Amino acid sequence: MMKLKKKVILVAYVMMCVALLCACNNNGNMKNEYAGKTGENEQKEYTESTDEEADTDRQIEKGYDLPIDARQREEAEEDCKEMMGLISELYKNADKGCASNVVIADEVIDQMVEKLKATGCPVTITEIYSNMENHKKLEEFLNASLAGNSGSAIVYEIHSDGGIGRYKYSYDGKDMYVLSAKAAWSDDNKPVMTYISYARIKEWRFTDKGWFCYELCVPEYPEVTEMVDGSCMVRVKPITEENREMSEKCVLGLAYQGNNLLCSDWDADHMEHLDYNGMYEYLYAMKYQEQFPSEDYPDGIPKDEFERLIMEYLPITAEEIQKYATFDKEKQTYVWVSLGCFNYAPTYFGTSFPEITDIRENKDGTVTLTMDAVCSMILCDDAVITHELTVRFSEDGSFQYLGNKILYDGNSNIPEYQYRIVRQ
Repeated sequence: MMKLKKKVILVAYVMMCVALLCACNNNGNMKNEYAGKTGENEQKEYTESTDEEADTDRQIEKGYDLPIDARQREEAEEDCKEMMGLISELYKNADKGCASNVVIADEVIDQMVEKLKATGCPVTITEIYSNMENHKKLEEFLNASLAGNSGSAIVYEIHSDGGIGRYKYSYDGKDMYVLSAKAAWSDDNKPVMTYISYARIKEWRFTDKGWFCYELCVPEYPEVTEMVDGSCMVRVKPITEENREMSEKCVLGLAYQGNNLLCSDWDADHMEHLDYNGMYEYLYAMKYQEQFPSEDYPDGIPKDEFERLIMEYLPITAEEIQKYATFDKEKQTYVWVSLGCFNYAPTYFGTSFPEITDIRENKDGTVTLTMDAVCSMILCDDAVITHELTVRFSEDGSFQYLGNKILYDGNSNIPEYQYRIVRQ
């Protein structure tokens, strides 16, 4: 019995050892498997983290769609909503019409500017010839940046729909950046953020005339197949009231697209190269303050009507107009066609607008207007060309153009003028 008992005990002991050994082996395998999985996860997380850091580094190098710090984002949103709150009553009470694209009346926009101006921040609007309120703050920032000193400045822009843009420019002693944020009004008159981005400014300058011109970093080929324009221009130093009024009255309606009255050399003795058929619609709009109704003239513009308007604005006879313009003798009408892709190749210069910088009264009673062609697209230039336009004013406020002269060999900086109707 003792031997049997010992044998049973021995067998049980052996079995227990085997079980313990198996358990140890299984536990070791589980530990190894867990360690392996943990290592794989850590390696995966490290790889993903490294990839994210690499993507961020590449984006920072490109300079656009830069990551926005949470604090900066919150600050931008709070500032926009605070400014929107200051003009909320003006917006609510403004006549918005029935169109989906709301356009607030100029006088209401002016009232909004006054509200934001009271905060001491630089404020501007999107209209041509508009002056920036509290502009000294931005001017001081730009001058300090030119001297190599770091700093920042915030500019607010009121849009025609009553929304607000906030632009925070910052300079770190080497590079300049802009954090752009925009807020609009919801259907229930609540401010909502519609856009926010952060980008490095590739190039910038502050001109003697007071324009802050800069080019943002933007996607380039092969990332995009079409060119992205990162050019921006902000008027900092104000234009004088006299220059603004004269610009709006005499030259803004003409500009540099579809006619060559302001972008060619001519005088009373040399008027043969002016595009009379092209300029007619612009002179019509200046005189009648409405767009030329081209649908009313399917067979051309009647001789008397055409010549009368041209002679009102230019020192030329009816006979000379017939000679220089495209005239249908049989129908006794002047040919007119709209500007389109078949007769006009768009140019960046064509998007420029004229800005009068000096008004000089001459001894013969005429006035010479010195102006620059300001182009904010691609060229980003506050004076693509500078030219002098001589004008004679009448007592009733009407005026006549007498000649134009492009200065400083500016003709070499602009494309050759393209007549919309092929001249015979």
